[in-house]
Parts: sequence; C-alpha cells; structure tokens
Amino acid sequence: MLNIDRSFDTWYQAFHPQLTATLVASFGDVGVARDAADEACVRAFERWESVGDMASPNGWAVRVGMNVAKRRLRRRAVEMRILNRSAIDDVAGPAGELWYVVRDLPTRQRQAVALRHVTQMTEAEIADVMGISRGGVSSTLRAAYAALKIELTHEQGQASHA
Repeated sequence: MLNIDRSFDTWYQAFHPQLTATLVASFGDVGVARDAADEACVRAFERWESVGDMASPNGWAVRVGMNVAKRRLRRRAVEMRILNRSAIDDVAGPAGELWYVVRDLPTRQRQAVALRHVTQMTEAEIADVMGISRGGVSSTLRAAYAALKIELTHEQGQASHA
C-alpha cells in the first residue's frame, strides 16, 4: 500500500471538496472542475515537501486547478471548432470560398443566408421556417450581407498588400 504523508492526507481530505466546489463555481462545468481539482491535488502530492511548507498550499492548489481548468476548456473549444468545421466539410454543402466566410456569421444570419441562397427560398418561406417575421428575415439578411461585405473587403485588402 502507498504510504501517504499524513499531513498531505489531512490537507487533501479537508481541502479537496472546497477546491472542487470553487472550480465548479468558477467554471460552471462539474466534470472539468473535478478533473482539475484532482490534477491539482496530484501535483500537490508530487511536490508536497515544498507545497506543504508554503504559506498557502490552498492558494497554490486553487491556482493550479484554475490553470488546468482553463487549459481544458480552451482545448475543448478548439476541438469543437475543428469538429464543427470538419462536420461541415464532410457534408455535401455549398462550395466556394464564400461559404467559409459565411460559416463565421452568427447562427441566425448563417441560417438565413443558407436558406436564401442554397434552397432559393423567398423571405416569406424563410420566415416560416425560422419562425420569425418577414421583416426579421429581411433585417437578418441585411446584417449578414453587411458583415460579409466587411469581411470580404478586409480579406481583399489583405490580399492586395501581400
């Protein structure tokens, strides 16, 4: 059996639940918080000679736990962006570079543009599908076109400076 330093064991038993609760409250994700708290405690155990002598082992563990949680959430966000782009690439969808720019529009604008230009729906049909008024469709498309114009103008400007 592993011989755990009793001072670490006492600290762990008292502080691990507090650390987990702090990380859940900070990040809102129970799974990430538990994993980050566990990882922080493992690192504390590995370095207990120095961590146990610190003025605030709790503060050290919270900082480590927060850093671990931030890294995991950032990695999850990147993975989701990659998976979403891959899923779009895997489905036979609209072709052309413009659709790569359309992907970055807010969801409602992206949906309206796709319905209008891929399915060739009228504004009235789009309104019915999206459950909004015809005027809402019109303003959504107008905002999407304005955002696309800005993005495409910006990209064109960068290309001419290259």
